[in-house]
Amino acid sequence: MSLILDHVTYEYGIGSALPVKALDDVSLQIEEGQFVGLIGHTGSGKSTLVQMFNGLLKPTAGNVYFQGKDIHDPEYDRRALRGKVGLVFQYPEHQLFEVTVFKDVCYGPKNLGLSQKEVELRAFEALKMVGLQDEYFYVSPFDLSGGQKRRVAIAGVLAMKPDILVLDEPTAGLDPKGREEILNLVASLREKMGIAIVLVSHSMDDVAEYADKIIVMNHGKKVFDAEPKEVFAHVEDLEAIGLAAPQVTYIMKALKDAGYPVRTDAITIEEAKESILEMLHR
Repeated sequence: MSLILDHVTYEYGIGSALPVKALDDVSLQIEEGQFVGLIGHTGSGKSTLVQMFNGLLKPTAGNVYFQGKDIHDPEYDRRALRGKVGLVFQYPEHQLFEVTVFKDVCYGPKNLGLSQKEVELRAFEALKMVGLQDEYFYVSPFDLSGGQKRRVAIAGVLAMKPDILVLDEPTAGLDPKGREEILNLVASLREKMGIAIVLVSHSMDDVAEYADKIIVMNHGKKVFDAEPKEVFAHVEDLEAIGLAAPQVTYIMKALKDAGYPVRTDAITIEEAKESILEMLHR
């Protein structure tokens, strides 16, 4: 399984006096089981890019391939694709609309043409996977907390058994505890299900902690596409486009400047802890 974007460009307002190029010649690949962090400032093209992944938007130029097939061929079943490449939008509670949580999670698999028994089984399994307690299954999703609504929205996508789960700012508006719970949930889903994760985020600390690969966008162009350490080694380039390295990287640099022999390539708290303990043991 792989998702490939091949020289994809997308323009809004074609034919108008002021067309806007939201994506400009972007090529990338997402492999089976990868955890990809997608970062960039507001307006960098992140949200437009993820809508290319399951055919919600069609490129102005270039091609999108899933499992070796062009998803915009006339014969291609994009309805089935949206079960395989599941997208959870920013503020995913806006995706909730049914009278109960259970019915909401049933909606996706029901549209795949499955039997009622299979639909309900998938909904039950998905709600269990996201850790929602049984007592909430038959209440209105609008009576839940923000973190619980996120879990339900994610369950609605998981019930379609995707190969790729795309989350657009899934922790936006949550308190620190809720944010940590959602990110730990996403990491555990990847481990248990073997699915690929694409996490769209403004948080350098989050993508440094979880991602195998980071894609950096700026004004519709792909700037970096590499492992986290390689990306965050370019601190000055990131700062020039309004981004930064993880906070712990700056702390370690300050310690180094103060004369402490610590690693300045640490990008997670765990790496920083190991470096500081190593220094103290010496």
